[in-house]
Amino acid sequence: MADLLLVRHGETEWSRSGQHTSYTDLPLTDHGEEQAKSLAPLLSGRTHALVLSSPLGRALRTAALAGLTGVEPEPALHEWDYGGYEGITTAEIHRTRPEWDLWTDGVAPGPEGHPGETPAEVGARADRVLDRVAGALAADGPDVVLVAHAHFLRVLTARRLGLAPAQGRLFQLATGTVSRLSTEHGHPVIAEWNRRP
Repeated sequence: MADLLLVRHGETEWSRSGQHTSYTDLPLTDHGEEQAKSLAPLLSGRTHALVLSSPLGRALRTAALAGLTGVEPEPALHEWDYGGYEGITTAEIHRTRPEWDLWTDGVAPGPEGHPGETPAEVGARADRVLDRVAGALAADGPDVVLVAHAHFLRVLTARRLGLAPAQGRLFQLATGTVSRLSTEHGHPVIAEWNRRP
């Protein structure tokens, strides 16, 4: 079976500061651009049946700098909608909600068009992406590449492994990395995680 390669976009100002970033389309920092370029050797030695990216600029820019071609924007790959917590750090949220946990509590509603998402809603989007790539993954051919965001890719990993969406909490994912989900004896497994050159 083909492998599923997960690429987290390079650093932005808010990923560096720990601010929740979903729909705010920040550019990569200079360091983020270097991270993205450094991924090219990890991706160039493999063939790709399908390359999908979040439509946000930080993901598309990472894909381009990493040398990926034929990239198709996929709206379902956008980051968890943080609603009212957009641009806010976990430490700031804990000032008013000390027990808050994204993975169990979701987020507060945000401005119009950004109501926020629950873990289950993010999981449903991840399932749609996995359904879209299922045919390519079932083949004994080239890999599938997804370029997206940390929390979303963590949920997608949980769903690929047959876990509940909130179990994405188990998979810390750094900026500018490639991770590989493969199979062993017919079962999805993590073959590599948080790889950098």
